[in-house]
Amino acid sequence: MEQSKRNDLLISPFLIMFIIHSNQVGVGILGFPRYIAAYAGNDAWIVVIITGVIFHVFIWMMYRVLSDGSYDIIDLHHKWFGKWIGAFFNIALMMYLLLGTIVILRTFIEVIQAWMFPELATWIPVGMYLLLTYYVLAGGFRTVAGICFFGVVIPVWLVFTATAPLKFSTFSNIFPILDHSLQEFALGTRQMTLSYVGIDILLLAYPFLKNPKSSRIWAHMGVLLTTLIYTMVMVISLAFYSEGQLQQSIWSTLIAWKVVELPFVERFEYLGITFWCFVVFPNICLTMWGASRVGKKVFHIKQKYFVLVLIAFVFTACVMVTNRDQVDYLNTITSIIGTYVYYFYIPFIFLYSMIWRRVKRRT
Repeated sequence: MEQSKRNDLLISPFLIMFIIHSNQVGVGILGFPRYIAAYAGNDAWIVVIITGVIFHVFIWMMYRVLSDGSYDIIDLHHKWFGKWIGAFFNIALMMYLLLGTIVILRTFIEVIQAWMFPELATWIPVGMYLLLTYYVLAGGFRTVAGICFFGVVIPVWLVFTATAPLKFSTFSNIFPILDHSLQEFALGTRQMTLSYVGIDILLLAYPFLKNPKSSRIWAHMGVLLTTLIYTMVMVISLAFYSEGQLQQSIWSTLIAWKVVELPFVERFEYLGITFWCFVVFPNICLTMWGASRVGKKVFHIKQKYFVLVLIAFVFTACVMVTNRDQVDYLNTITSIIGTYVYYFYIPFIFLYSMIWRRVKRRT
């Protein structure tokens, strides 16, 4: 009976593709070309591909770390480092996920305020989003996975609108290729990391997958889909804008939407932002679910109660961020922390797990 109940909580392996992809693609795609082109210029599209390849390596590392059984990273921290150091790692992970929630939610609300409703009070959309998030989380992880699925499927048609600027584009802008130094590529890759973060949710979702080892190919498919979309957006942005125009366009993807012409919509960017709610919402649900799950296992509080504490914290933090400079600062801090998480923490736990296993076999 208990095993049957446990199986009812699991999701099909292919859904990890939607979970990873929906947690990677969010509000950042609306403006990331400007920041990458600032370092790599016309080679920015190559930076996007390089970063995507690096994240495939991170996926491989994570599956190696999790390959021993049905443990998530919370259990592994406790197993490897003991009660207190393990709790420190887990709480740090929870705070990182919460920071991600705040950045995603507050940045998207800034888009809404800048493009649609300048006089809209921040607390109103924040409260609405967080109430919906609680409703989804109350349904458990399968409900969250379902939101991720629909968060990819419903707005998928927006991908085709990204090609609208092609008739106004000059593809000679992307030449000459490989015209930048290794340092510039490295700086661009570091900056691009913020747009790819999100695959860390695998470290928490792994025990909820049916036959999790068979899900590996789907996880790689999720990152591949993200890479293809980012590359397309970057190439079109480089061709549509001059280098100077791109640096002056904070929301370059939204501005490019202005050229989309439909007989029933005069300003397509309003429609695009509205449908982008379906893209951003899974980001918020996943990061809040991950943070609340860590809190449940560390503090031994029921997840449905602990998530209320986290919602109150996120609500307060978002309302306290009142201007564009503060939003930029939050994104910069998150980018720096994300760089350390992916380029130091994940390789560290990968190597640690390999050494741990080797020592265990000898003893």
